[in-house]
Amino acid sequence: MAEQNKRNFRAIVSDISEGFVAVNPIYLKPFDENALKTLCRAIERKQIEIRSEPFPYDDIYLIRKRNIRLQRLYSALMVIKNFAREKRYRVY
Repeated sequence: MAEQNKRNFRAIVSDISEGFVAVNPIYLKPFDENALKTLCRAIERKQIEIRSEPFPYDDIYLIRKRNIRLQRLYSALMVIKNFAREKRYRVY
């Protein structure tokens, strides 16, 4: 588990939001409770960061891209919460 302390959670969350990483229970298996808490906090920060960007009212493509990124982050957060509940971890 010493490897997990070296993970860059910001990069993982960025990859999740761009669609390069699919979060599922198999992906989350090597994470311990503290790593899942850190990952959840990083996802929430990324959501706030995306929402704080100026909204592109005139460009449908950018609106769609923004919404898809938020959707990926939200679904990853739900998968993490359900995985943690099954393992009886407290992430919140």
